[in-house]
Amino acid sequence: MPIEPVSPDCARFVDLGAEVEWIADGLGADGSARGIPWWPSEGPVWVQEGGYLLFSDIGKSQRMKWSRAGGLSVDATGTHHGNGMTRDLEGRLIVCQQETQRVVRVEHDGRTTVIFDRFEGKRFSRPNDVVVKSDGSIWFTDPFIPAFYGAEMDFAGVYRVSADLKEIRLATRAVHGPNGLCFSPSEKVLYINDSRLQHIHAFDVHEDGTLSGGRIICHLKDERIGKPDGMKCDLDGNIYCTGPGGVWILDSKGQHIGTIALGKGRHATNIGWGGGDWKTLFITCYHELGCIRMKVPGVPVPVRT
Repeated sequence: MPIEPVSPDCARFVDLGAEVEWIADGLGADGSARGIPWWPSEGPVWVQEGGYLLFSDIGKSQRMKWSRAGGLSVDATGTHHGNGMTRDLEGRLIVCQQETQRVVRVEHDGRTTVIFDRFEGKRFSRPNDVVVKSDGSIWFTDPFIPAFYGAEMDFAGVYRVSADLKEIRLATRAVHGPNGLCFSPSEKVLYINDSRLQHIHAFDVHEDGTLSGGRIICHLKDERIGKPDGMKCDLDGNIYCTGPGGVWILDSKGQHIGTIALGKGRHATNIGWGGGDWKTLFITCYHELGCIRMKVPGVPVPVRT
């Protein structure tokens, strides 16, 4: 499927003749036993020093590994339906585990450290996506649906954990269905998308880690399949967000620049930068993993300090 430009500026971001390369399939599994039609692939994160991508196969409870040289392989099993992933400043993997309702850190020796599994004595509903700021703080979303198994929270929230893991703070509960989140390159703005209402919210970030000035900057909706889910920024401050039809490219104010169309009814779930120069955009879908070369590099992970 072609790139769908909305603005003439779209050609600054991607070759208009480019297409997504599909590099893995057969991903995901039936989730109906837990009230979810299909548990897809998710959480792509690039490991620069190894030249490979890690991502979650939620339904199979596996962490997958892909590289150009080695293809697709299983990196870990029994991942407790891990979903969103990132890396901290030391390169350790941070994972949102849905089955255990917690956020964990995978140490360099493979041991797991629980970052937090509850707030004010109540277990999280189902931590979904996570990002690490350059001060080492960990920010994650916890959506809420009353039907969630084991749910103890009665609201959806976005949380901030201090770099030393000693403090957790509710950053905001103003987003109805928080899912993907990312910082602008300056880290002065935190973007949080709402999968249920199909919005992107922007918040001003203060030095003490508090948020203010929440506003809706974009409504991602058309007749095609897809919704706001995974989201990232490039180094120029533009936003890339899964949405109807594929991956939407937006400027920092939320203006729609173009769409990376996926075709064949594909449903994008998340995105991640990588490829050595951070110009390859990886796209996880319900059943497949794809990638496409872009012209502007993305914000690296771990974030450069």
